[in-house]
Amino acid sequence: MPSEDCVFCRIAQGELPATVVHEDDRAMAFEDLNPQAPEHILVIPRRHTTSVASLEEEDRELAGHLVLVAARVARERGLDSSGYRVVANVGEEGGQTVPHLHLHVLGGRSMTWPPG
Repeated sequence: MPSEDCVFCRIAQGELPATVVHEDDRAMAFEDLNPQAPEHILVIPRRHTTSVASLEEEDRELAGHLVLVAARVARERGLDSSGYRVVANVGEEGGQTVPHLHLHVLGGRSMTWPPG
């Protein structure tokens, strides 16, 4: 069920604009408004889910689908040959700023370790 005050739910419902690079019945991917790399795409489930921590066993297929969408978007953006990072932040201390599950696909530059 969409949350009326969730910015990502509003994007998924088409109420807010986004530069969409993938969409299907379960997920969508769009360019991040505050990119942290030359390529920075967000992959979200259409259904409101707070974070990775809120996933349940019955969400197994959705979780796998989100990862497959992230890989597809990375391939389509040409990141698969040089490498990229997929990140899911969880909670305030984990760096999550929007309480809707989302994967960051970051690429186009060398990533450092450890992050953050």
